[in-house]
Amino acid sequence: MMCVAGLAQPLMAQQAADAVSPEVATLTSAFGALSEAAQEALATKAAGTPVTANDWMVAAANPLAAEAGARVLENGGTAADAMVTVQAVLGLVEPQSSGLGGGAFLVWYDANSGEVTTLDGRETAPLDVTPTLFQTKDGEPMGFWDAVVGGRSVGTPGTPKLMEEAHIRWGNAPWASLFGEAISLADEGFIVSERMAGSIAGGAERLQTFKATADYFFPGGEALAAGDVLTNADYANTLRLIAAHGADAFYEGAIADDIVATVRTAAGNPGVLSATDLEIYDVIERPPVCVPYRSHEVCGMGPPSSGALTVGQILGMVDRYDMAALGPDSAEAWRTIGDASRLAFADRGRYMADSDFVPMPTEGLTAPAYLDERAALLAGEQALAEVAPGRPEWDHAMLWADDVSLELPSTSHISIVDRYGNALSMTTTIENGFGSRLMVRGFLLNNELTDFSFHTHRNGFPIANRVEPGKRPRSSMSPTIMLTDGEPSLVIGSPGGSRIIGYVAKTIIAHVDWGMDVQQSIAMPHLVNRFGPYDLEQDTDATALEGPLRDLGFEVNLRGLTSGLHAIAVGDVLTGGADPRREGIAMGQ
Repeated sequence: MMCVAGLAQPLMAQQAADAVSPEVATLTSAFGALSEAAQEALATKAAGTPVTANDWMVAAANPLAAEAGARVLENGGTAADAMVTVQAVLGLVEPQSSGLGGGAFLVWYDANSGEVTTLDGRETAPLDVTPTLFQTKDGEPMGFWDAVVGGRSVGTPGTPKLMEEAHIRWGNAPWASLFGEAISLADEGFIVSERMAGSIAGGAERLQTFKATADYFFPGGEALAAGDVLTNADYANTLRLIAAHGADAFYEGAIADDIVATVRTAAGNPGVLSATDLEIYDVIERPPVCVPYRSHEVCGMGPPSSGALTVGQILGMVDRYDMAALGPDSAEAWRTIGDASRLAFADRGRYMADSDFVPMPTEGLTAPAYLDERAALLAGEQALAEVAPGRPEWDHAMLWADDVSLELPSTSHISIVDRYGNALSMTTTIENGFGSRLMVRGFLLNNELTDFSFHTHRNGFPIANRVEPGKRPRSSMSPTIMLTDGEPSLVIGSPGGSRIIGYVAKTIIAHVDWGMDVQQSIAMPHLVNRFGPYDLEQDTDATALEGPLRDLGFEVNLRGLTSGLHAIAVGDVLTGGADPRREGIAMGQ
């Protein structure tokens, strides 16, 4: 086990214990009146230690959302019930990251059956899209922001249907009761957090493109500031309709009509979403992707997510090396992890997309013999000079071109374990911060279609992640449940664009190989390599590895890496951690 030093040092445990109380008092006032339990959770996170509990736990990206979910669990609700409440509140208090207008992936462990189920609530491309959706008249890719802002980038939202599907399968609380907290906060007002205010200030120009969005985030022409009290009557009314009539109230009728009208009439950049797209949308149950790591099994969401496959490939290659002996301060450890990630991302760019539309070697990518072959490439002493996609076995041979699609960090993650032993890991998003910047009935619409490749072909070969009608764009979201002896031992996930994969893999390695508790492994500084350059988290102890990694042949960049990891470790007791880089907390009892 590595002591809490060097890279194992939690980022927010720098202050002395006697400085925690003033900080927590400030944080508490920043969110309004929080329960004593929520205040204790904030203090525990600030001290760099995990929250512990015996019966249930929730970790989410905003204290108001975590607190609301905790009340559902305390009253006997399941993890699915609590998720509905947490998501409804997050859509209000953290609208830049997720909400009703977006999509999500959910991983569920059922205590009764011992089975892992994954539900795909990813957005779909409208039926009227064409291959040139994101191309200019000259056939060149559009500028990213030219594509994002407006209706062109909006896919059919999946989150409301996913909330309902999870509740139908695994909930036990009355559906309508799960929206009361969010409705009250929307009607009575909540305090704008520093993170929300900072996001508004940072995206001010694009947020003011459309009147409804500008009026909400810039009342009277001034940007909302931290500490402002904000109400959202439109959102409250939307939730009332969904609470009373189920998800159909979102996908049919007045709400659906307003969504379609807003998308198709967006000035300067209209989209093609139709009423039919909303009517036919459905959540899909998909086979989980599970990969062995040490004595555990790491399970997550398969295609159209690249998350479980790429995390699984990284861990599967690293599994062949003794990370525990190397330790977290070793450049050699990070050389192995970084090059394993580069190899996995090469496969991701070549093969991974919506498997309903393109043949994919899903089993071949994580087959032991293939991972042995790829891991052997890591046996040298220097960084790999170059990486290329491998040749996994698959049933249907197909030649694909490499794809580099831009995926920006936003998103949110929820981890929950209930008193019945069920576990839920859900990553939820509207893609870019504030999505398409289009607001309808109090919620923002996603820009998920820009997760597709803007190219359709490269060098004469089709790109697997090209846009097609009804297709779901590739994602890096990596909601994960790690099993030990068939039962959950870690429930984890993060926002962060394509770096999500590295954040989750690093945290699992830190927890399993380096013996860190769940809060230490989350707070440990990030080192992420996707495409060659090594990103080290600036202003942390990770920067001590800048020189050694350069000596090993890597290009190194220092940058902010604002993950939003939320994890629950399951053992004799539950221990929860929340990322100190964001506002979330873990709460339990």
